[in-house]
Amino acid sequence: MNKESLFAISLFPYLGFLWFVTRSGKMPRLALIGFYVLLIFVFITIPAGIYAKIHYGQELANVDWLHGSAEFFLTLSNILVVLGFRQAILAKKGAASGEKIISPK
Repeated sequence: MNKESLFAISLFPYLGFLWFVTRSGKMPRLALIGFYVLLIFVFITIPAGIYAKIHYGQELANVDWLHGSAEFFLTLSNILVVLGFRQAILAKKGAASGEKIISPK
């Protein structure tokens, strides 16, 4: 199986994951947004890879400016997930100690 097929097939379990965590309502909102932003990374990476191959004759990883631009969305996704869970942990700790923590909805 080639890497493109594996990449496409791996999208279905991830979409299932998003569906379940969205329905559960238990995922911190900012973290959930981060997981959805990961889809933006995926959908940016595909055309960026095609562009790199057509215009530069290279894999995406070898075209620094294009690769870095696509990777920005992965970094953004990771930051949102971490901040979302951090916010939830701080809110839980604050609730346990009786402090009131204001969190954006």
